Amino acid sequence: MDFNVKKLASDAGVFFTRAVQFTEEKLGQAEKTELDPHLENLISRADSTKNWTEKILRQTEVLLQPNPIDHTGARIEEFIYDKLDKKLPSRMTTAELLGQYMLDAAKEFGADSPYGSTLITVGEYQKRLGGAEREFLQTSAAAFLSPLRNFLEGDWRTISKEKRLLENRRLDLDICKARLKKAKQAEAKAAAAPDFQETRPRNYVLSASASALLSEEVDKAEHELRVAQTEFDRQAEVTRLLLEGISSTHLNHLRCLQDFAEAQTTYFSQCHHHMQELQRELHRCANAVGAPHSSAASSNPAFPSDHSSPGASFSACDPKPGPLSMEPPATGTRKAKVLYDYDAHDASELSLLADELITVYTVPGMDPDWLVGERGNEKGKVPVTYLELLS
Repeated sequence: MDFNVKKLASDAGVFFTRAVQFTEEKLGQAEKTELDPHLENLISRADSTKNWTEKILRQTEVLLQPNPIDHTGARIEEFIYDKLDKKLPSRMTTAELLGQYMLDAAKEFGADSPYGSTLITVGEYQKRLGGAEREFLQTSAAAFLSPLRNFLEGDWRTISKEKRLLENRRLDLDICKARLKKAKQAEAKAAAAPDFQETRPRNYVLSASASALLSEEVDKAEHELRVAQTEFDRQAEVTRLLLEGISSTHLNHLRCLQDFAEAQTTYFSQCHHHMQELQRELHRCANAVGAPHSSAASSNPAFPSDHSSPGASFSACDPKPGPLSMEPPATGTRKAKVLYDYDAHDASELSLLADELITVYTVPGMDPDWLVGERGNEKGKVPVTYLELLS
């Protein structure tokens, strides 16, 4: 093993000197060179950027992968494939896995049974939701997580290295200042207290020689101070230029944040759209078997849908509603408050806007999950799950 004892001893000596210097600075017993206020502000801003970027990155990873065990396993798998320079295989999401289980269960129970046909319908839509989730995860990782991680593992490491180097230059500068101060004090003391008792020429020669040595020490200390000051100023400029690049980092992260929000909007819009389609499919299933069905698939829409409607080729239910048996209304017309926006899918339905008030009533033979809604001269079917009956 190549073991450099001299270098090890030198490094140990520097470490001990730094420790003593830091201690004296904390106790106020040593001079400390203060950084430029602008540079201090840049350092503080950079440290804040690093700390909050770490927190945002960590919490976003938790949001996208809530299970800590799965998250750790995913990171390990990603690390291994990255080291092998191979593409990470696409994994099934939990919704896709749930959908597959439902389809497998339908085969066991029989696709022709009401339960089995409903399992097929819900399972297919769960797989669609899982596909939307997988696309969202991939987009978020590429557009948001990767830039944040690249900053912490790339740019910030460079900044940290230059900051440490600047701190070392500052410590070297303070040592040179202390050495020069000590040399000048020794020279002044020697000049202020000459030895007049010594009258022999040999002692005068020794005194002059000592003065020359002290003067030489002062000159040497001044030269070292100038060199240390130059190196400190140069390193301060390099560090300043790197820290000013934090503004560009903020702009880059701003674009990434906008991309992340757009990916979320698309994802939730797709989920809303798929759940609306699933609700209609479940209504058709209920009509086909001639039994009331309370849909549990309605969701609170967060965004308007602008995606194409998925085909119903996989539905195991008859798309044409069968005959219904409905009791005549006992309360007549009622007022209802609309909870969520609803877009009519055909001429028989009425579009709704959240928070508006409409008049609703039922008619004999109508699906119990629907009511007839009236708003002015407009009339059409409206889903009960989108309403709050007031009277």
